Amino acid sequence: MNRKQHLVFAGACIAILLFGAGITMLGSVKQALMGRFVLDEMGAGTLFSILPLGILFGSLLFGPASDRYGYKYILASCCFSMFLGFEGVVYATSFGLLKLSVFLFGLGGGAINGATSALVSDLSEDGKGANLSVLGVFFGLGALGMPLVLGAFEKVVPYEIIISIIGGLCLLSGLFYLMIGFPPAKLSGGFPIKEVQKLLRDPVLIMIAFFLFCQSSLESIINNWSTSYLIGVKQFAGNLALFALSLSVVGMTVMRLLLGSVLRKCTQDKLWLGAFSLLILGLSLLTWGKDRWIIIGALVLIGAGLAGGFPLMLGMVGQRFKQLSATAFGIVLVLALAGNMLVNYLMGLIVQYAGIHLMTVAILLEWLVMGVLCFCILRKNRLG
Repeated sequence: MNRKQHLVFAGACIAILLFGAGITMLGSVKQALMGRFVLDEMGAGTLFSILPLGILFGSLLFGPASDRYGYKYILASCCFSMFLGFEGVVYATSFGLLKLSVFLFGLGGGAINGATSALVSDLSEDGKGANLSVLGVFFGLGALGMPLVLGAFEKVVPYEIIISIIGGLCLLSGLFYLMIGFPPAKLSGGFPIKEVQKLLRDPVLIMIAFFLFCQSSLESIINNWSTSYLIGVKQFAGNLALFALSLSVVGMTVMRLLLGSVLRKCTQDKLWLGAFSLLILGLSLLTWGKDRWIIIGALVLIGAGLAGGFPLMLGMVGQRFKQLSATAFGIVLVLALAGNMLVNYLMGLIVQYAGIHLMTVAILLEWLVMGVLCFCILRKNRLG
């Protein structure tokens, strides 16, 4: 990358960091919002369902718009939407305005998530997966940093001020995008509907989409159900279970940093073998481990094993579909989000009617399906 491209890459990293912070924002201030708007658990659940809905809409819209008009105004608009979302959470005077604010954040954030990934892929002549891993590090820092900052300053600075400051950073990011140069739009004429239809029939893209469906749903199982598993099956205290989950995110973030640096030159085959090995080792220790530190280590291994899924697969998409990279990214990310929502719901039914102990069985099934899909994707991609 040249100096101009590094500036654009830095802007993408800042935007995805702010999106990561927003993703964990609602969970971090849930109790405060319930008290402020007199909400029960159902009302709070409504907010958590609106967020992925906004992200889904953003993921649907960014691809065609970015390929046709370029990234500059799309990313700037998304930052402004996130700004309105953050500030709305702080200043909303009714539950309706709060819901609208959460949707606006999800809309802008979903588009930011996809557009920054497609942008980094377009900027990278080689090492697309490695650079996407670096981008993922900033998402992890944002997701980890938000609850840590809110917790550290809980008795010193009101949460409203912290969220308002982060919203202000979104506004500044949007203005920054308007001031710097971006790669030109890839499509100069009308949008090529026939080319998109070819994308939807491409077997590699379809398999990658279903792989990321499983990847996203597996991440959802770990993020949403592992604490319940640790408490219910392994007799962890609540605070220790949350600590273990945080270390799983640390494991993912550190591994993405390694993928973007010291492991940059490793072959795809070696990286995928390492990823699946870490996952099955972590799952085995989580299932049969007795010592609490071994179980915590198992979650770190699982996080590290999951780290390469999105960057490596999206890098393959960017390399294979350069002319419509953002549209291709949008297709696979929408299906990934659908997997997150669907499997999370199904896991809730399994826990309710059969028990949380089956979480590890669900992870094993996901691991097997992902292994078969990964083998087929790599083989088909080599054959062209």
